[in-house]
Amino acid sequence: MEIDPEVCIGCEQCLVYCPVGSISMGDDVAEINRDECVECFNCYRSQICPVEAIIPEDLEWPRSIRRALSDPQTIDDKTGISGRGTAEMKTNDLTNRIKFGFVGVGIELGRPNLGTRFSDVERVAMAIAPCGVTFEEENPVTTLMVDTKTGKLQQEILNEKVLTAIVEGTAVVEKLGSLLDALEEVSNRIDTVMSIGLSSRVQGDGSLAFDEVLKAKGIKASSSGKVNIGLGKR
Repeated sequence: MEIDPEVCIGCEQCLVYCPVGSISMGDDVAEINRDECVECFNCYRSQICPVEAIIPEDLEWPRSIRRALSDPQTIDDKTGISGRGTAEMKTNDLTNRIKFGFVGVGIELGRPNLGTRFSDVERVAMAIAPCGVTFEEENPVTTLMVDTKTGKLQQEILNEKVLTAIVEGTAVVEKLGSLLDALEEVSNRIDTVMSIGLSSRVQGDGSLAFDEVLKAKGIKASSSGKVNIGLGKR
């Protein structure tokens, strides 16, 4: 995304429309920090500019991946799903996507307000891969991996920044403790925020497969947490 300095009148109306704060005022005109811009198209789509000084660019690879995961109106060319590529799974009891004895894991990086670079996404993916995670195929992060056994991503995208990305997969319940330990360790090595969503089949007594694991680690699941994680189900 660019701003035409010959057209911009410096009204500052566009500044608050950038979710990652990449628009600022320069010498009397607005400027976009292209390194920080995630190409979400929010500033352009809002039509807030009174003189139409905001100009979308023709994005080439690897920068085009920024829009693929940041713009909810963009369809990912590999998954066929819009935005970050993860459609919501409203209820696993209907889809049966996660079997008994397994737990679904969705790790979202970047929101709110920070965004995330793929170097951090790779750190998280590679941290949990040794815990026996099977990465979700219908997820754009997985399609960008050069090795789904290790979670390693394509080298050329590591410095690209997106509004949000989700590392998704499933693992046997017995591996969840070590997976959570791995996430706690890697949280100290990433320059963004992350949230963790867990999903499992409901047991006969109404409990979830991961309840005891969380209890043993002293982790209390948020009562207002996201309960409809994606895992690629359309």
